[in-house]
Amino acid sequence: MNGTSPRFLKAIPLILVFLTTLACSALSEDIKAVTRKAMGGDSEAQYKLGSSYYFGEGIKRDYAEAAQWYRKAAEQGHAVAQFNLGMAYTEGRGVPKDPAEAAKWYRKAAEQGIRGAQIILGIAYEVGSGVPQDYVESMKWYREAAQQGSASSQYYLGMAYDKGQGVPQDDAEAVKWYRKAAEQGHAEAQCDLGVSYYNGQGVPLDYAEAIQWFRKAADQGNAAAQHNLGLAYGNGQGVPQDYAEAVKWYRKAAEQGKAAAQYNLGVAYHNGQGIPQDYSESVKWYRMAAEQGNAAAQYNLGVAYTSGQGVPQDYSLSYFWFSLSVSRSTGGNYTKRAQYRDATAKKLSPGQLMKAQQMTKEWESKHPRK
Repeated sequence: MNGTSPRFLKAIPLILVFLTTLACSALSEDIKAVTRKAMGGDSEAQYKLGSSYYFGEGIKRDYAEAAQWYRKAAEQGHAVAQFNLGMAYTEGRGVPKDPAEAAKWYRKAAEQGIRGAQIILGIAYEVGSGVPQDYVESMKWYREAAQQGSASSQYYLGMAYDKGQGVPQDDAEAVKWYRKAAEQGHAEAQCDLGVSYYNGQGVPLDYAEAIQWFRKAADQGNAAAQHNLGLAYGNGQGVPQDYAEAVKWYRKAAEQGKAAAQYNLGVAYHNGQGIPQDYSESVKWYRMAAEQGNAAAQYNLGVAYTSGQGVPQDYSLSYFWFSLSVSRSTGGNYTKRAQYRDATAKKLSPGQLMKAQQMTKEWESKHPRK
């Protein structure tokens, strides 16, 4: 795996809160007394001294010393020290970054029931960080943590059953785990539970119930749920149709970078639905979505440059955006958008067409598909 998994980035701050809580008890003793015990081989004292160095409490912060003392305790089987040493290798604090070494220590801690280690080990196996990618092994560790009440692991299990990744695909089982996490306030799980009700997957279709879960997640700032609420208000599903309310939720999600919401907000401005018609503002939001690879927004930008609505008419840019849209389209959309691209090409000189095609290639090279 290249780089750091987003799940690791999300998990680490939560783990650090856990470590800080543990450290508070570790620092209650006099540092000299702890040091004497640690040097005498007491694993709990070694762990406490490592925490003192890590957090800089009662002694000057020194990550290398922290790692050294965590290692001494970890080698004696101290579970939290094993976990902390894994974190040190993940973050490169006091030791070189080493995903394989981190996974080794996470496993030791996970086998002793440390929930945070079980979560991160599950992530490691899912993304192949420090261990071979293995979805079945990943699910094993997520399940261990989920059974201890970890909302994030319950959510990851739900997603696994949703996708059939490491476990047989099972919508009802996905809903079961989404619900456990959602009831603990996990925003992504609340959103996905809402999607399950909205689509009738694993539960009977129930728009009103879907809206309740979307709203819980949206109120926590979840962009996908905000966009889904916008769609519900726009379509009048589970709530009375209300274009202004749809725009409100599209905007919240769009401002967080949700491409589909940016596109729908652009459509609202173009059509004057729920907001005064404004072609320039429409193009602004289409462009944001188009730059993220949203094919519909790219197509609408092409139309805008053809008609000169919200932007000066420019057939070269029209061809450029149509071409990008075609490359991301299938079925009937592909046929329709290709026809617009080809019709626009006929309005360009050979030199203009060559330049527009080069622009398309350059944009594609700078925006690799995810």
